[in-house]
Amino acid sequence: MKALVTGGGGFVGGALCRRLRDLGHDVTAVGRRANPPLDAEGIRTAIQDLAEPDAVTGLSRLFAGVDCVFHTAAHVKMWGPRESFVRGNITATDNVIAACRAAGVRRLVFTSSPSVVAADHDLRGIDESVPYPTGYRALYPETKAAAERAVLGAHGETLRTIALRPHLIFGPGDTNLVPTILARARAGRLVQVGDGKNLVDLTFIHDCVAAHVLAAEALDDRPAAGGRAYFLSQGTPVPLWEWIGRVLALHDAPPVRRRISTTTAQLLATVAETVWKAGGFRSDPPLTRFLAAEMATDHWFNIDAARRHLGYSPSCTVWEATDRAFGHPKG
Repeated sequence: MKALVTGGGGFVGGALCRRLRDLGHDVTAVGRRANPPLDAEGIRTAIQDLAEPDAVTGLSRLFAGVDCVFHTAAHVKMWGPRESFVRGNITATDNVIAACRAAGVRRLVFTSSPSVVAADHDLRGIDESVPYPTGYRALYPETKAAAERAVLGAHGETLRTIALRPHLIFGPGDTNLVPTILARARAGRLVQVGDGKNLVDLTFIHDCVAAHVLAAEALDDRPAAGGRAYFLSQGTPVPLWEWIGRVLALHDAPPVRRRISTTTAQLLATVAETVWKAGGFRSDPPLTRFLAAEMATDHWFNIDAARRHLGYSPSCTVWEATDRAFGHPKG
């Protein structure tokens, strides 16, 4: 298979490039800047801003002869100007779809997010039949949902598409989830929201990448799999704050010692957002309403569709993956 991965410099994109290479596929990583680590590993790279006005022309040339495009690139932030999210998630995805059509690419696998159905209330064991909400509290899930709808709406005879929704991806090479937790803990700014009993799904990077490869295969072998979104995880939710505590212990980071109620967190987040908007600050506020809800509510999903249509099967539990990624507990 000749594959192209957008966002090859990112956590998922880089891991996917390496997996495809190891499987013997011809892979090219596309990003906005040079990627010396992948270059050093012998993986072909190309520079292209997906949201540029002439991006479709440049992408069409890169996509020529490609069997499958994996679109992992995204603007992943909790705060910032709307234009940045629209550009990085909606415009970039529209351009990737247009380039696929122009170049005759037949398969497109999109890395989406469960946040596209995020709500203020608990999400317990929901499946893909749950509709998109009527409104969002953050720009990331709002624009990610628009991108997912565009990808699934593009599914047809000439271009087959799938959207994958991995939840809280972690593992070796993580540049977002665990580094953020550790940085906040070491700065004394990690505060537990709620009673700490909320259950969440997590996804080990190795299984996330495996699901992307399975999705590409399914678009050829199982026509009914296309045009759909799929939740991904390790299959069994765990208490979020217990997992965070284990991650901190494995990294010799200070444990969480402070706790605030969900109500207090939402109030503080509302104040912070109001101040940041009024002040036009470029930095992230210390807390947002979306993040406060994510830290205190249940978020776990039914992955039966991925098992049935893609042949997806988690290789290990969250706890096994955590120890595999970060070593075993000390002492």
